[in-house]
Amino acid sequence: MNDCSHDRTAEIAGRLKCILLDLPVNLGIGGAVQTGFKYAYENKYDFAMQVDGDGQHPPTEIPKLLKHISETNADIVIGSRFINNIGFISTFSRRLGIAFFKYLLRLFCGVIITDSTSGFRILNRKVLAIVSEIYPDDYPEPVSIILFRRNNLKIEEVPVIMCERKGGKSSIKAFTSLYYMLKVSIAVFFTYIRNRNKN
Repeated sequence: MNDCSHDRTAEIAGRLKCILLDLPVNLGIGGAVQTGFKYAYENKYDFAMQVDGDGQHPPTEIPKLLKHISETNADIVIGSRFINNIGFISTFSRRLGIAFFKYLLRLFCGVIITDSTSGFRILNRKVLAIVSEIYPDDYPEPVSIILFRRNNLKIEEVPVIMCERKGGKSSIKAFTSLYYMLKVSIAVFFTYIRNRNKN
């Protein structure tokens, strides 16, 4: 998935003969990820693996998620860096925000997710049918938990090792962490209210 990046993603992926969805306009994280999900669903994939493009998610950890979703009745499996607390751990401000989202999602959804901002995920075909039609544009990782719960999907986590970012720049700086927490909290709250009104 190449969402109008300014690096050599398209060139390198083409040289490696990878399947590349090269977007003509920037859709942002939610739109770009949903485009990948739509492709997987329309092309009859059984699972879709989501991996960040900044090097934080080692491909060697993918079998853990695939094994778990294949051997259990989970619909979504999230790779969590906080179950075993090994590997690279992010800054204190980011960890504080993730802990707050854990509390928020438990309050609104009744589910405990230790790493709700993790983009290291695998989804089965039942989930793909849903997210190919509707998926959050902003803050999709934590907000999508509400969507999954509303559709009675089973969410599980497995411990993974993550790495420090190898490329690109985070959109969340230390001084904007509080602002990010506030915006995600508002998005989670209003998504919860909208979904409750639909039921």
